[in-house]
Amino acid sequence: MTHRRSQSGFTLIEIAIVLVIIGLLLGGILKGQELITSARVRNLISQQDGVKAAFYGFQDRFRALPGDYSQATTNIQGVTAAPNGNGNGDGQITTPSSGTNEIYLVWEHLSKSGFINGNYVYATAVGETTTPKNPYGQYVRLAYDNVYAVPSGTPVSRHNLKTGNQIPVEIMAEVDRKVDDGQPTTGSFVYAVFSDGGTAPPAVGTGCVNSSTPAQWILTGSTEVNCGGSSLL
Repeated sequence: MTHRRSQSGFTLIEIAIVLVIIGLLLGGILKGQELITSARVRNLISQQDGVKAAFYGFQDRFRALPGDYSQATTNIQGVTAAPNGNGNGDGQITTPSSGTNEIYLVWEHLSKSGFINGNYVYATAVGETTTPKNPYGQYVRLAYDNVYAVPSGTPVSRHNLKTGNQIPVEIMAEVDRKVDDGQPTTGSFVYAVFSDGGTAPPAVGTGCVNSSTPAQWILTGSTEVNCGGSSLL
């Protein structure tokens, strides 16, 4: 009586099937990560575009800047009672040495006039009820200042919309490529070392942006997750 020797291990067909399954799983994971990244980029761009449209729409309707509007309590229903509901009307959204802090009032003006979603209420400090957040849970800022990057020297003060911080460098670089020139210190969208609470992003030359000429987003070998940008208005 003959006996067949039992086989052990996998056949070539079985190994091929396993490799195909692993390939499909890895492809699905990578595709999922790509979709998540794309969604985050779109969210940031959408928020920036929405606030910029609101800024210009408010200016067109009231012939004044949100936050700085000196007649807001008269012309916008529901705005905080005077004097805190009005800006000083000097044409700049700033933190005056006295009076209302316009960088927080701006969101009440925009929301109460219907230009952005939400119901923000003025306060003297940043908070959940005063200021919108980016998709990473950090506060954005619309203000007249010079806290943004330029190729050299000190940037001039101008109105700009900051994304807020805690954004991975690869997300910031992709946003820049989609809306501007892909360069972190030139164009209409640039790097910004800004944080309203928490740790500010690192200075140019480390972490997010290198010190080459022209400067570039640091994508090779970088794991920096605390970056930010600013749309110049």
